[in-house]
Amino acid sequence: MWLTYAILAAICFGLRGSLYHWTSQRPLSRNLMLFGVFTSGAIINLTFAIIYSSNWTTASLVGVMMGLFSFGANASMYKGFAEGKASLVAILTALPPVIVVILAALLWSELPLPMQWVAFIIIVAGILLVRYSNDITLKNLQGAQWGLLAMLLFAFNDLSGKWSTMLQAEIYPSMFFMFITGSLCFGIWWLQELRQQKAAVAAAASTTASMEQTAATTTSSTVSQGAIASGPESVSSEVTSPSCGSASPASSASTSSSTAAIAQWGHGKTFVTGLGVGITNAVGMILLLTAFQTGKAGLVSAVSAMNVLIVLLYTRFIVKDKFSKTEVAGIAIAIIGILLMRFFSA
Repeated sequence: MWLTYAILAAICFGLRGSLYHWTSQRPLSRNLMLFGVFTSGAIINLTFAIIYSSNWTTASLVGVMMGLFSFGANASMYKGFAEGKASLVAILTALPPVIVVILAALLWSELPLPMQWVAFIIIVAGILLVRYSNDITLKNLQGAQWGLLAMLLFAFNDLSGKWSTMLQAEIYPSMFFMFITGSLCFGIWWLQELRQQKAAVAAAASTTASMEQTAATTTSSTVSQGAIASGPESVSSEVTSPSCGSASPASSASTSSSTAAIAQWGHGKTFVTGLGVGITNAVGMILLLTAFQTGKAGLVSAVSAMNVLIVLLYTRFIVKDKFSKTEVAGIAIAIIGILLMRFFSA
């Protein structure tokens, strides 16, 4: 049964990844959107915890650890995409199942059966082929440090989830602590970002005011000199001309500012969008923890990592990207691996 839950979790995470891609193409604050994603998860799990009268035990606090790992992993992944090769970061963030299966074996002696090892290796190979890009060379490893950090943190997040089930912590309280922790982290980050933006706007306004004051002083000096040289009629001409000339830059700046304001999503719209995206993330995490209750950590992590296939289907049929031969081969190998995993876990 764990395999079914892991596959459903992969589907949810694939939908989440597709929505992440869609929102990344919109003019919105990513930190505010992710704040909404984690807030949605906290609300959903708190609601379920109240409905089902869940026990809020000390073991549920493992969710705080999960929240910190999830926040750090997402932040590192986005940092890697911003600074380096997206293909390299993508490959590294596809490797957490390898870390999970090794550490689970060392920590809890969770050793897969020999044929499950075969299926595991096939799934990971398929995922890596899907993520593989020919533009990666030894001289082109920008962002590798952030990709490695994201890989480790995603793996630790999965291991923390497995640990919470071993401590018999109930799912909804654990998930609430995870999401509320991530929500607070992204919320604080967004407020800091907002403060920096306001400071930048204030500095720009101060610079503009200073330039206008300098221009006004120069104009006044020019008018005075013209008045002395040419008489009253020249004064009238000089006053009228600079006045008209200075209105044009101000009008242009105002129009540009207005256009930017229209293009940028408002805080409310961005946050509500994050709440909607967060539903897929919350349901995926609930399914993942349910799979961890009966399945081996490394195998569950490997199956859930197949969410990349859902993202690929989205990019093929919605974004209209074409699959390369490497991606097609990776998809086929990953599907074969999941079928073998289902057969050997029956």
